[in-house]
Amino acid sequence: MKNTTARATVSTPSRSIAEAAGQIAGAFFRENELSSVSIVSALLCVACLSGCDRTPREAPPRATDTISVPPQTSTMNVPIVADMDKLAASLEQAVPRRLWSIDKPGQTCLPPKKVKILFAKIKTPAIQCRITGTVVRGPLVLEGSGKTIIVTMPLHAAISARDVGGVLSRETAEADARVRAVVRLDIARDWSPRATVSIAYDWTDEPHVDFLGQRIEFTSKADAKLAGVVERLERSLPQELGRLQLREQIAQVWGSAFTSVQLNRANPPVWMRITPRQLSYGGYTISRNRVNLALGMTAGTETFVGDRPPDPQRQPLPAMSRTQPGPGRILFAIPVIADYRQLEPVLAKALVKRSRRPFEVPGVGAVRAQFHQVTVYGTTGDKIAVGLRFSAAAEGGEPAQGTIWLTATPRNAVNDRRVAFDDLTVAGVADSVGTSLLLKLANTPGISGTVSAALTQNFEKDFDKLIGKITRAIDEKRIGDIIVRARVTDVRTGQLKAAGQGVYLPVWGRGTATISLAPVRARN
Repeated sequence: MKNTTARATVSTPSRSIAEAAGQIAGAFFRENELSSVSIVSALLCVACLSGCDRTPREAPPRATDTISVPPQTSTMNVPIVADMDKLAASLEQAVPRRLWSIDKPGQTCLPPKKVKILFAKIKTPAIQCRITGTVVRGPLVLEGSGKTIIVTMPLHAAISARDVGGVLSRETAEADARVRAVVRLDIARDWSPRATVSIAYDWTDEPHVDFLGQRIEFTSKADAKLAGVVERLERSLPQELGRLQLREQIAQVWGSAFTSVQLNRANPPVWMRITPRQLSYGGYTISRNRVNLALGMTAGTETFVGDRPPDPQRQPLPAMSRTQPGPGRILFAIPVIADYRQLEPVLAKALVKRSRRPFEVPGVGAVRAQFHQVTVYGTTGDKIAVGLRFSAAAEGGEPAQGTIWLTATPRNAVNDRRVAFDDLTVAGVADSVGTSLLLKLANTPGISGTVSAALTQNFEKDFDKLIGKITRAIDEKRIGDIIVRARVTDVRTGQLKAAGQGVYLPVWGRGTATISLAPVRARN
């Protein structure tokens, strides 16, 4: 009997994730003739037939359930870095160079003093003078370490005593002081920076002049003026913290994180959509003149196969949650789906090749068969249905033809990429003539040698290739003004399920992730 090329009739499950994920699913059903023949042979061999009368005369019902990947909850580190150079430049503008000046006549430079001359004690009069002077500051120096910002302001004072006792016309004293402000940051509920400031100063050389062997101190006069300088600095520092633009950066990262990251570019394209839910603050550190905020973002991560999903709707920046973020942990799911329509031509080709040799059927002898159509779809009970429309004839016998429907359950262990088919059963016969011969052929032990090779297939290499592609895709990904960096640390697979859309293998990945703000500079 002459063989003809079998035609694979395309079944029509819904065109959605299954269609897009078809080529990745090749990891499960490669166009491997041995495995294809073995699967079909296993279906034919293991099915135990108890008679035509008990076999349903219709095809198994089609499953209509879709494959849904439940969203995962991930936490991502969100480092915010602010350069303190902006704060230093702002303070330079806010604090004037000339801090204060003084011009006070009629001041008591030397108080009255009792002195003994010969045998008598006399009281010298108070010596009056006019005090003038100015205090200027030098460049501000900002340094940071650990939890503190230290602002150092050098001061230089030039203070003169004029008309001292009507004797000296002018005597000038110069002195230096250093004001040191220790700033500790905090973040308010609205993400605005706050600060507590502790300021102290000391004179490296207190201002004074010597007159007639007496030391005239100007420290008290200078201290009174410096108190105002200190108060001004205490007010200016918290206000100028806005120059660090911490809140602006946090808001920009939050808004930009409502996006999708491509996990796999093609065959098929796979996307992970990120929906931020909460932002927590875990403190800050200062190093190399930079303020580093430690933030943690809690987000939902959803997986889509096919076209890029629409970005989730942006939500306003939430109130600050004071929680230690800890290490970022990202969770994502990859639905690996084998489209039944891709399996049909593979099985058809394998059956045509196998039909070039006769089947040995006990009690009948050599039987020639021609396979005309293969139909595969998902049926109820997490099973797949395989319909084989073929004709068969023994030598000198009457030809038989019709469609036999088989069902099987794909199975694998958790974290095991070896696939087997259990519960192989003849589930129906349709449009048949000579049904007895068709069923005997389906139950032939002649193909049992192929069954053992077909029941177990190992797709470890294909799986590793897929994970490698995803790892490279998310290693560092720029999306607008943010960069998402992720490292896959662990991957596990679940158990196969036959659904209406295809055979679905759940794959879960776990790793660490950060989202950093890196605005794209405008090009001239």
